[in-house]
Amino acid sequence: MADPIVVVGAGPAGLAAAARAAQSGARVVLLDDNPNPGGQIWRADSSKAPVGEAARWLQAAGNSAIERVNGARVVAAPAPSTLEIETFDGAREIRYSKLVLATGARERFLPFPGWTLPNVMGAGGLQALAKSGFPIAGKSVVVAGSGPLLLAVAQYLDTHGARVRLIAEQAEQSSITRFGLGLVRHPGKLIQAMGLRASLRPIPYMTGCWPTAAHGSGKLERVSLRRGAKTWDEPCDFLACGFGLVPNLELPLLLRCDLGETGVAVDEMQQASVTGVYAAGEVTGIGGLDLSLAEGEIAGYAAAGQPDRARALFSARASARRFAAALENAFALREELKALPWDETLVCRCEDVAFGRIRKFSGWREAKLQTRCGMGPCQGRVCGPALEFLLDWRTESVRPPVYPARIATLAGTSEPQPRS
Repeated sequence: MADPIVVVGAGPAGLAAAARAAQSGARVVLLDDNPNPGGQIWRADSSKAPVGEAARWLQAAGNSAIERVNGARVVAAPAPSTLEIETFDGAREIRYSKLVLATGARERFLPFPGWTLPNVMGAGGLQALAKSGFPIAGKSVVVAGSGPLLLAVAQYLDTHGARVRLIAEQAEQSSITRFGLGLVRHPGKLIQAMGLRASLRPIPYMTGCWPTAAHGSGKLERVSLRRGAKTWDEPCDFLACGFGLVPNLELPLLLRCDLGETGVAVDEMQQASVTGVYAAGEVTGIGGLDLSLAEGEIAGYAAAGQPDRARALFSARASARRFAAALENAFALREELKALPWDETLVCRCEDVAFGRIRKFSGWREAKLQTRCGMGPCQGRVCGPALEFLLDWRTESVRPPVYPARIATLAGTSEPQPRS
């Protein structure tokens, strides 16, 4: 039997790709490093079952032709058409005929004084903790950063009993107003946005506002905010802070896929520069749910040899891409944020490297050699996007293991998966 189509990532793009490939008659292996499928956007809520679009795609991915491997991390690509993965049970190699990369995105954190205090965390991170049962009821929260994710997080926390004191959006009101007016071309998005904003009406939504410092003795007690010429301290138990999203590019770089301005460069069929490798969703550029689903469907059909079915989705993808471009323009990060870190502010938290030590270097290679910046357990996943914004550095290369791995895996003791 031929090797399967392997899809890496079980968020919306990966679920769509796996479902369409399986419906086309292909055998599919769906890998994800979480215990359950859905990605961050459809992460299971401990208090309720998935509904609506999430439920439909999760059900479609339950096709018997799809082998789901949860809790699996790709750590290396030891040979052509081969991935080395680690699961809770050990390590193994998986061969593929085609590969769809749907590795998604992560939050961008920008360092500022006090950002390492306990209870200062990513906006999506706090939401994920709350979904997993973390007690948030009665806690006061400031939600800050940039992008529509802030509203979704604030709504979730509010409906689960948190006292959301305010939402601080760094983009100017004029940019957000232009973006809102443009939503008339996307009626579904307009209705969704209006409903979300209406549900948050009692909570102050401050545009042109951002955090400058976090304060506390042992844990967060208050956050300093700036809006125009005004600065003040806001008491809170938690600061949920995220400055947009950045693609997870480690695996595409390991496979030597070319990058474009926004992420992995792909052709009209979502095929990357490496033959037989496709990319879909946020890994090609931050674009939202509709674009992730469209790209995933196209990639799944194309990988399964169904180009006509893929082409039927081109217009939906084009519409979603126009929305994504407007979104990126509206929430572009302001230049003032580059002045957030002081010289003594830690930027690389893994290796305790302060901004004053980093800023004098010309790029990643020199900084790593001199300070070990980006060489800790997170392998630059936190400080990398921050320094890309602060100093215009670009990731130069990725070496295996893509994630921290067991010694047995690094020693190559895992057995290749036999062909069936």
